Amino acid sequence: MDSAGQDINLNSPNKGLLADSMTDVPVDTAVAAQTPAVEGLTEAEEEELRAELAKVEEEIVTLRQVLAAKERHCAELKRKLGLSALEGLKQNLSRSWHDVQVSNA
Repeated sequence: MDSAGQDINLNSPNKGLLADSMTDVPVDTAVAAQTPAVEGLTEAEEEELRAELAKVEEEIVTLRQVLAAKERHCAELKRKLGLSALEGLKQNLSRSWHDVQVSNA
């Protein structure tokens, strides 16, 4: 799937986090196959859940790739506009200071 061509709205509190900082760990299917089935699940239900888990894990990988591509694109746009990391930090500090002043008023 071409992640660079996708347009996904990622409005989340975790926006901007790199995949390296994520703590999700995919289930090792070889280890999972050796663990006993959860009580109350038939083999068919367990297999269905494993298939769904694999699909969701694949979607997570895809979304991380899309996010990384969008972060690169964002950085490139900022570079072209002459916006530096220092400028962004100044704006964030200004905004935070303003919020502190307003909250104490």
